Amino acid sequence: MKIFRSEQIREIDTFTIKNEPVASVDLMERAAAQLFKWYIKKNDRSKRVMIFAGPGNNGGDGLALARMLSANRYETEVYYVYFTDKTTADWQVNRSRLEKETNVRFNVLDSIDKFPLVCTDDIVIDAILGSGLTRPAEYLAEEVIKNINMMDTTVISIDVPSGLFGEDNSTNIRENIIMADYTLSFQFPKLSFMFPENERYTGIWEVLPIGLSLQAIQNIHSPFLFMENEDVLPLLKNRNRFDHKGNFGHGLLVAGSFGKIGAAILGARAALKTGLGLITCHIPSCGNTIIQTAIPEAMLNTDISEKYISDIPDVEIYDAIGLGPGIGIEGITQKAVYNLICKYRKPMVIDADGLNILGLNKAWLKILNDNVILTPHPKEFERIAGKTDNGYARLRRQIEFSEKYKCVVVLKGANTAVSTPDGKVFFNSTGNPGMATAGSGDVLTGIILSLLTQGYTPENAAMTGVFLHGLAGDIAAQNTGLESVIATEIINNIGNAFLNIRAFEKNVTNQV
Repeated sequence: MKIFRSEQIREIDTFTIKNEPVASVDLMERAAAQLFKWYIKKNDRSKRVMIFAGPGNNGGDGLALARMLSANRYETEVYYVYFTDKTTADWQVNRSRLEKETNVRFNVLDSIDKFPLVCTDDIVIDAILGSGLTRPAEYLAEEVIKNINMMDTTVISIDVPSGLFGEDNSTNIRENIIMADYTLSFQFPKLSFMFPENERYTGIWEVLPIGLSLQAIQNIHSPFLFMENEDVLPLLKNRNRFDHKGNFGHGLLVAGSFGKIGAAILGARAALKTGLGLITCHIPSCGNTIIQTAIPEAMLNTDISEKYISDIPDVEIYDAIGLGPGIGIEGITQKAVYNLICKYRKPMVIDADGLNILGLNKAWLKILNDNVILTPHPKEFERIAGKTDNGYARLRRQIEFSEKYKCVVVLKGANTAVSTPDGKVFFNSTGNPGMATAGSGDVLTGIILSLLTQGYTPENAAMTGVFLHGLAGDIAAQNTGLESVIATEIINNIGNAFLNIRAFEKNVTNQV
C-alpha cells in the first residue's frame, strides 16, 4: 500500500472523478457509506452520536454519515462549526439532503459559548478539518478542538484528526489538534500516522477503501509504502524436495560478552527458526558451555578473549554475518569490529553494540559495503546519524543516511521504517507494544541474518524480517497478553508467522 502526500491524494481523487467517471458527491457518498459500515459494527443504538462538521468536504462526509445513521435509527445530532461563509458544493448537497430526508438537529456553532453538553456515553465524530490543512487550526475551530479534547468521551476522526497535518507537523500547534480514539482514513494512511508523537492524536487508525482509481494509484509515485501480508508473501523463498542444508547457507553470529551471552542464544535460535542451513556463533570463551548446552543445533567459535570479542578470523567462509548483540564497546572489541567491516564484503546485519561502536567511530560508516543492514532503535540511530526533533525530521535523516552510506536502515518502532539506498521507505504493519522487551532486537538480528544467509537481498531481508518479527510477536501476544511477551515467545512463533503469511495465499486462491 502506498502512502501519499496530501496533494497527491487530491490528485488521485480528481483523476477518479474524471476518469471513472463518478461525481464528486457520489464519491463522498461512497466514503460515508464506509464510515457507516465501520460505525455500526462497533456501536449499538444506545449512544448519542454528535457530529462536529466543518464547512469543507470533510464536513460533507460528516453530514452524509449523519443522514445514514439517522436513517438507521441512531440518535444523531450535527454541530456545524461555522467559521467561514464558504462551503463546498458537495457539503451543500449533503446539507440539503440531511434537511429533506431526516429529522437530525442541525445546530450552528458560531460561538464557543454554544458548545453543547457532551456526556460520557456520547460518541463524538470529528469532521471539522480535512487532510489538506497547511496551517494550524485557529479561531473557532481551535476553540472547538480544545473543548472536544477536554471531554471524557469516545472521539472518532474522519480521514485525519482535525488540525493534524498530513506529513510534517514541526510547525503545528499541538494543542490545536483533535486527540481521537479512532481515526478512519480513506484509502491510505497518512504519513504523519507513522510517527510516535502523533499517536496521541490518531489513536487507533484504520484504512477504509473508497474505490479510488487503481490506475492513478499505480501511476503516481510515492517513496513511502506500508507493508502488509500481500507485499511480503511474494518475497518468501520456496523449498524444493531435494534441497539440503547447504542450499540455505552458513551464517555467522558475532554476539555476546561476559554477562550477555543470552544475546547470542536469542539471535542464534531466531536464525535457526527462520530457516538458514547452518549457524556458527562467535562468542567470548566464557560462553562456550552455555551455547553448547542451550543451542545444540549451533556450531561455535570461541574468541581468544574470555570476556569480550577481540578477533574474528576466517570470516570469508560465511554467506552472511550478524554483528553486535551484547558485544559491548570495549576498545579491543571496537578494533575487532573495524577489522571485520574492512575485510568482509558480503551481506551483514549490524545491531545493538555494533551500532554503538559505529556511533563512537562515525568515520567507519564510509567503510561499510553496499550489502549492510543497520537495525537501530531511535536512540542508537541518534548516535550514528545525529539528533532530530520529531518523527518527520528523523525520517528525512534516515532517508539521507541510507542514500549517503548505501545501506539499508531498519529504524525500529511501532511502525518500523525500512529505508533503502534508492530513497524508498517501507513502514511495517505488524508488531505490538508487548515486544518492547529485553532481547526482542536480538531476535530481529537473528531473523534478518538468517534471511541474508539464505540469499535474500538486503532490502528483501529487511522487509521480510521486520514483518515476520512483528507477526511472531502479534501471535505471541494473542496467546499470552501484551505484558507477558518475552523474546523467547517471539522466537517460538516464527514458524507460525510463516504459516500465517502463506495462509493468506491459500485464502486468496480459494476466493478466486
